[in-house]
Amino acid sequence: MREIFRAAFVIARRDFTAIVYSKAFIFFLLGPLLPVLVGFAGSNLGEQMARDVSRPSVAVALTAADSDKLLAARASLSKTFGDGYFADMKIVGDATAKQIRPQDYLRKKADNYSVVVTGTLTNPIITGTARSIERQRADIELLAGYASSGGSLQLPNATPDVVAESANNDKQLRTVTAQIGQVLIFALTTLLAGMVLSNLVEEKSNKIIEILAASIPMESVFLGKLVAMLAMALVGITMWSIIGLIGFMAIDPDLPSIPTPAVGWPIFAGLCFTYFVMAYLMFGALFLGIGAMASTVREVQTISTPVTMAQMVNFFFAAYALTKTGEPIEIFAAVFPFSSPFAMIGRAALEPTLWHHGVAIIGQLLFALLLLRLGVYLFKKNIMKSGNAGRVKDGGQRKLWGLVKISR
Repeated sequence: MREIFRAAFVIARRDFTAIVYSKAFIFFLLGPLLPVLVGFAGSNLGEQMARDVSRPSVAVALTAADSDKLLAARASLSKTFGDGYFADMKIVGDATAKQIRPQDYLRKKADNYSVVVTGTLTNPIITGTARSIERQRADIELLAGYASSGGSLQLPNATPDVVAESANNDKQLRTVTAQIGQVLIFALTTLLAGMVLSNLVEEKSNKIIEILAASIPMESVFLGKLVAMLAMALVGITMWSIIGLIGFMAIDPDLPSIPTPAVGWPIFAGLCFTYFVMAYLMFGALFLGIGAMASTVREVQTISTPVTMAQMVNFFFAAYALTKTGEPIEIFAAVFPFSSPFAMIGRAALEPTLWHHGVAIIGQLLFALLLLRLGVYLFKKNIMKSGNAGRVKDGGQRKLWGLVKISR
């Protein structure tokens, strides 16, 4: 066992160094950032365009005195409710100057008026579609009442009495935190676990894996590659986290407020990291097993696609069972290895109990080792055509020579 771990460390160091010090690793770090930047810019642009197109505007066609009072009331109350609370208002006519036809103003697409206000302040008439009238009626009535009273309409000042949390919405708020944890683990696992597969297939194609198999136990090769890819993934996550934090601080110093999980933020963050590692080890070991059965990139794509879809099913299953804590479906999601990391991080956000996380983590680690052992067996069976391939006696010259070559 000691020799297996020692050889696995050599393989892990070799793979990690080869990947991190390569030029491709820089593009690997930049890869997820570019879609995020493009998506962020596109989202802001789309939001601004939607805001400009759908922003309601009210045409005011009262008498000159009433129109001025209405706009003055809007300016006064905007100090209380906020600048963007009331719709934009524009005086388009004078009720005493000519006959007003509200429909004419609504037909002008360039002005983008949602409703037209005519009549008087004491009896305003709102012309528009049913939906637009429903949206603007309360605000116009409030402004007209405030304007007609000469600003004497007094709005009560409510005294805030803030509590940290309430039992009524506590679980609902923490569900948001649970969903964020599940999505984060799923996204990172899906993004990074597949690299284990490509690395193994590449070494199979150039016959390096056969040299390693002849020198050291295949258990060491598989374990070393899995650990190296995990370390590389953690380096990438660290870089993305630092860049993301800097970006958030530059855009908005106030970080978004997320409901506090039941176990507290320090423990929840530690469990997020632990469950990501467990999910990565399980899916990485599974992909190593797939790589053991595939000999070409096309076969890899054919076999890995159903596995990726099954991974999405596990995530959706855990997300569905999130609000059913303690029920059989949630317990099954927590026990089933492939959905367990997602279900357990959701439980950490909703329930303060900690001992079941220790049980789940031990079970997930044992299952990952089982998958790794299964991948080794498939490799020996399908590629090496021997049940004892890759194993030589301790002290053998081939094994020692292979370790020396790898270390160099």
